[in-house]
Amino acid sequence: MSILNAIPADTVAAPASSSLTLADRTRPDFPILEQTTADGRPLLYLDHAATSQKPRQVLEAISAYYANDNANVHRGAHQLSARATEGFENARSTVSRFIGAGGPREIVFTRNASEAINLVARTWGDASLQPGDEVVVSVMEHHSNLVPWQLLAQRTGCVLRPVGIDASGRLNLAEFRSLLGPRTRLVSLVHVSNTLGTCNPISEIADMAHRAGALVLADACQSLPHQPVTVTELDVDFLVGSSHKLCGPTGMGFLWGREALLESMPPFLGGGEMIDEVFLDHSTWAGLPHKFEAGTPAIGEAIGMAAAIDYLSALGLERIHLWEQQLTAHLFERLEAIDGLTVLGPSPAQQPHRGALAAFVVEGLHANDIAELLDVQGICIRSGHHCTQPLHRLLGLPASARASLSFTTTPADIDRFAEELQGTIAMLRG
Repeated sequence: MSILNAIPADTVAAPASSSLTLADRTRPDFPILEQTTADGRPLLYLDHAATSQKPRQVLEAISAYYANDNANVHRGAHQLSARATEGFENARSTVSRFIGAGGPREIVFTRNASEAINLVARTWGDASLQPGDEVVVSVMEHHSNLVPWQLLAQRTGCVLRPVGIDASGRLNLAEFRSLLGPRTRLVSLVHVSNTLGTCNPISEIADMAHRAGALVLADACQSLPHQPVTVTELDVDFLVGSSHKLCGPTGMGFLWGREALLESMPPFLGGGEMIDEVFLDHSTWAGLPHKFEAGTPAIGEAIGMAAAIDYLSALGLERIHLWEQQLTAHLFERLEAIDGLTVLGPSPAQQPHRGALAAFVVEGLHANDIAELLDVQGICIRSGHHCTQPLHRLLGLPASARASLSFTTTPADIDRFAEELQGTIAMLRG
């Protein structure tokens, strides 16, 4: 299969040319990708599902904030504070536009998506759920979308109802329908699985859940950097995202919630910034979204995340998705040709909009051994359970290896990976 077709696109890094792919155009923006190993091998980064690399535009935005505008937000009358506040709140508006929200009041900044899910569990969950109420999750969830609900169940007596998967690794929709009932209060699902690559039909799921009287939370960490995602099209009630998956800095994420829901929820943490008035015996709360943001926020990180979103938006999420679909098909073609190797999750033929990653196992070999030997060759992949232990346990696997792609990945990268992987497997088998 040839995927060398050029994608006609504007670019951030280079002038438009029909001979340039999206990877050719963007790769110069990522200085970390120019590294070589100690023996001169080019670095090949195939771990984008764990954390994305950051373009120079993001690095420059963060540096410019600290060099020129560093001050605390919302509190100072001086010009540095005014500029910092403007940059911070502009970042909130950028996130709102990116996901098609109703406005910046619906965007709550958090440290990461994990904290955003915990916020919902600790505020909406603690205030709303009673013993016997049900939260529907799936067996493919990241631990961050399981553990907060387990803790909520311990506090409130609510019950978790996990949905299984079919033989191809897609969500079992028939089982999902059977789990919905009068006690279902929340459905919390991943949009794209970080292990199976499965893209769940969230809008269809949301329709069924809403007709049953339940709210819906979508973990969009693995979809936001790779395809257009809007809360209006998904029709969810909460959505969480993480900056470091979006080519932005670590330590920053966000929660989107419907404004009326956020208004009804109590604060998450107490302290400065989230208050209106404080007395010795009681306090009143600031309006949205600040009542959920106690203390000095991650200002530079918010500005960096906004720069990353601007970068992705300039490239075009449709264009990114198209390029990565072609790359994923090529990756599967190369991996499926290797004897004894099994790729987890639906193939691109079974689900064209699946995630741009492939988790796999090789008969008789441990994933960690494969990853360690590939690292010697300058190839960075993931190995382990990818924070999806229940899924691996269901599949009877102690671990899997995972190669995950980006718009900066090239077909030649995939070919090099596949060839080195074959050599590694041969070496381990002796």
